[in-house]
Amino acid sequence: MNKLKPNCLNFIELLAQNIALISPTMTAALIVPLMFGTTGNISWLSYAVGTVMLLFVAFNLNQFAKRTTNSGSMYTYASSGLGFTGGALCGWCLVWAYLFIGLAGTTGFTIFAGKLLEMIHITAPPVLLFAVCISVCFLLAYFDIKISTLVMLGAEAFSCFFILTLCLVVLGHHHFAPDTAQFSLKGVSLSTLGMGVVVAIFSLVGFESSTAFGEEAVNPLKTIPKSIIWSLVLTGAFFIFVCYTEVLGIQGYKDTLDKVDAPLNVLSGMYGVSFLSPLLSVGAMFSFFALALSCMNAGARVMFAMGRHDFFPPFTSVAHAKYSTPHVAVGVMAVIMFAVVTVSKFAFGWAVLDEFNNAGTMGAFGFLGAYFLISLAAPAFLKKRGELKAKDIGMCVAAVVLMIIPTVGMFVPLPDPPVRYFPYVFGAYLFFGYARVMAMQHQKAGRLEEIQDEVQKTHATA
Repeated sequence: MNKLKPNCLNFIELLAQNIALISPTMTAALIVPLMFGTTGNISWLSYAVGTVMLLFVAFNLNQFAKRTTNSGSMYTYASSGLGFTGGALCGWCLVWAYLFIGLAGTTGFTIFAGKLLEMIHITAPPVLLFAVCISVCFLLAYFDIKISTLVMLGAEAFSCFFILTLCLVVLGHHHFAPDTAQFSLKGVSLSTLGMGVVVAIFSLVGFESSTAFGEEAVNPLKTIPKSIIWSLVLTGAFFIFVCYTEVLGIQGYKDTLDKVDAPLNVLSGMYGVSFLSPLLSVGAMFSFFALALSCMNAGARVMFAMGRHDFFPPFTSVAHAKYSTPHVAVGVMAVIMFAVVTVSKFAFGWAVLDEFNNAGTMGAFGFLGAYFLISLAAPAFLKKRGELKAKDIGMCVAAVVLMIIPTVGMFVPLPDPPVRYFPYVFGAYLFFGYARVMAMQHQKAGRLEEIQDEVQKTHATA
């Protein structure tokens, strides 16, 4: 059996998948201090620019999403525009991206679960918490995608409610007066803003993950494009608001925001609502769990789609006879996630917070690669359909030019080790993906023609 359960995910559940992968709590709890250390008082502006930039990518992506659908859609989208090679590299990038952002979720879960256990005087080794997070994610993803999405929706709603409550307390303490320092652009350089956009991309990637659920969505040609845009708009607005509030609220504290590793807990203590601190930690733990789960689900579906086309071993394209989930691909994702996070802990001696930061950076490379390819594929796809217009080319050019900003920001200025070596690791990964395509072209030339015809027919008749 290789069919997934049809018509089981509505718009809200698709939106939940995207928002869980973006993980608003991750940014509020751990990324805003990093953003402040990069761009200072204009941190909110970096999120605004990053959101607009990715909206251009979303518009290109929706050229496909509103016309055609399939499981692992970004892989097949790119294939329909750029051919099998471009599609395979896009899918290869996505598997990398979902793997490492999933590890960011796993390590984030471990950080906050550890904090909660410390409150009751229990110490648990990180590897045990890694195993708990990944195992429960696997079980939920194995049995039912609908249950998975409802868990993710509940986790994010719980967490974001208490974060917004804290933000309103902070703003109320300041009588809701505007912080003029945050609106002054004096001394702001394009380089500084560009570095901030790099951090914003790390926060916002994942808005496209609902495209991987094309076979399981209700009315996918409408619900998937809608979920893509709304997830970006809602989380972008949330990041701008929370970032502005944290920068305002931390003023007068003994440390600057970039030196604070738990800003939400610090703010709850500063503004007399310390009872929110454990609730915020519980919310963060749930949110990071939802992030790991959403990445496992999305990554497995991309692997499932590519397994159908023999890029991955055929067993990855098998769906469960009873639950109609890609259970084998889910299991492969779970095993790889646990292996990578555990080996990096012991082989490199990284602290869990370092693993979190490094996993997020690694994942950003994969998303940028996929976004570049899907933006280039959109006008090619429309041209084949005889629907290409000048505005479509403009959208493609705008998306590609804007993505150059975070790409350059990853190299200039040159980051400290080990981050400076990450591009070479990702480059080697891309090389292996390309080598796999070349091997398939040599060994299975006829099969690749069949795959391309299959993709074209699927997208032509959707």
